[in-house]
Amino acid sequence: GSLLCCCCNTPRMEAAASTAALINEIDKKLLCIMRDGRKLIGYLRSVDQFANLILQDTVERIYVGDAYGDIERGIYIIRGENVVLLGEIDPTRDEASTLRQVSVDEILDAQRQEQLAREQQEKVRNKVLLDRGYQAETFFDEIHS
Repeated sequence: GSLLCCCCNTPRMEAAASTAALINEIDKKLLCIMRDGRKLIGYLRSVDQFANLILQDTVERIYVGDAYGDIERGIYIIRGENVVLLGEIDPTRDEASTLRQVSVDEILDAQRQEQLAREQQEKVRNKVLLDRGYQAETFFDEIHS
């Protein structure tokens, strides 16, 4: 059989070819969606054989509802295995036409409120499941406190 790449478990030649394709994206503005859900936008300056990336002038973009906020991050080094999606930003499209940009404080507050609402919904869901005889997997202790 063929040798597998140690980082992504694909055949080595295939992994090398897909990483080499990133060379064409150098100096382009890219959107990088991370495994943890963060969205980073920056200029690709370097890539290695493991698809580790270096982005410059990076911002972390947070979306909540119809609003977004950008947190300046500067130079950002990203381990290749943490990248879910990488794509070029179309400079002719103006995101501001459909979404409104808000300050960092506003978007972080909206994100916290959204997270609290999600946790509250999870508590209600788990309480309903518990009442129906199912064992709730998360927030079990919080329901009874």
